[in-house]
Amino acid sequence: MAGASLHLNCTTVLASLQENQTRVQLPEKTTNSRVLLLGGTGRVGGSTAIALSKLCPDLRIIVGGRNREKGAANVAKLGENSEYAEVNINNVKSLEAALNDVDLVVHTAGPFQQAEKCTVLEAAIETKTAYLDVCDDTTYAWRAKSFLEKAVSANVPAITTGGIYPGVSNVMAAELVRVARSESKGKPERLRFSYYTAGTGGAGPTILATSFLLLGEEVEAYNKGEKIKLNPYSGMLNIDFGKGIGKRDVYLLNLPEVRSAHEILGVPTVSARFGTAPFFWNWGMEIMTKLLPMEFLRDRSKVQELVQLFDPVVRALDGIAGERVSMRVDLECSDGRNTVGIFSHRRLSVSVGYSTAAFALAMLEGSTQPGVWFPEEPEGIAIEARDILLKRAAQGTINFIMNNLVNPCDFHQAPMDGGNGSKGARTRDIHMRF
Repeated sequence: MAGASLHLNCTTVLASLQENQTRVQLPEKTTNSRVLLLGGTGRVGGSTAIALSKLCPDLRIIVGGRNREKGAANVAKLGENSEYAEVNINNVKSLEAALNDVDLVVHTAGPFQQAEKCTVLEAAIETKTAYLDVCDDTTYAWRAKSFLEKAVSANVPAITTGGIYPGVSNVMAAELVRVARSESKGKPERLRFSYYTAGTGGAGPTILATSFLLLGEEVEAYNKGEKIKLNPYSGMLNIDFGKGIGKRDVYLLNLPEVRSAHEILGVPTVSARFGTAPFFWNWGMEIMTKLLPMEFLRDRSKVQELVQLFDPVVRALDGIAGERVSMRVDLECSDGRNTVGIFSHRRLSVSVGYSTAAFALAMLEGSTQPGVWFPEEPEGIAIEARDILLKRAAQGTINFIMNNLVNPCDFHQAPMDGGNGSKGARTRDIHMRF
């Protein structure tokens, strides 16, 4: 396998940022805003609460969840500007009561796969509360997007898929495309998202459930403007994530940034891949897609049983694998100009908090217009606000580069069906195009 080679003549380089948080001074009218974190007793919500409290100590943080004991423990860590609220996101009355007198609700209570309604977003619109979620499911994200007009009418700003990936990765892609269109004579032709996380990244059962549920979804990708469907965890590529991570195998997954980047950024060929460590987890994921029916992997109750079965083993291996995380976004243009953005951190459980907090702070600073937006839309995160969002999200990264020029990549991958016949040849041809 041959990964892309990196060249360090970058237009913007932000590397080895230290974890010395710079206090954020919000506009006077939002200095003491009340922020409700749903899923605040979980890994992502808890990490976001800590990041917000460090970046902006004047915020009032409400830890929302169903476990009072965990909520009290989190509040004790956050200090006097925090409180716990018992909230059931599946109960409309409970949600609307919790949203009273709240300026921003951050929905981190996943998994979002197979959720039938956007109950939190609907409650936010009803109570005229700004909304942010860390959704990583295509169906849920576009269902949220369908509330655009209602949010505009209610004067409610909302962002969906505003975490680390998707989220920060979308903003990276938007900046690569914007710069390419201003500096290149060619047109953006191909956008490739590649993600790596060691183990569960310290995010626990939620990311495990999310991964299993994604194996039950056909992958939607775009090739020269045409939407194509492929098997999950197929189309392996060996990607160079650079300093601190190295080369890793990644596999196709059905992620929302593929469609949003294609439609919003206007790039004709888009795909997203993910890989993990130890390497045999990737083998296990491949085997699951072949042995287990898709109907099984789409059943949340059955997936939760699988999570309970695997969780002790995964936790034990997490201690060995660590929780490093990396995102690489590649953009290729028709004139041969190829650029890359890379974002790597030693701890996903910390980085996801700063990434989500960066979106929350941008919204409190007034970057987001009324409506429901994806991160790459300028109505969601204004173009002039992207740079500071990326810098805040990149707190503590071991490698963060944007708009690095690279040589054309010579990617190789295994055939999707493992065969040598015409079907395998056709599949390899499809993968080479994106």
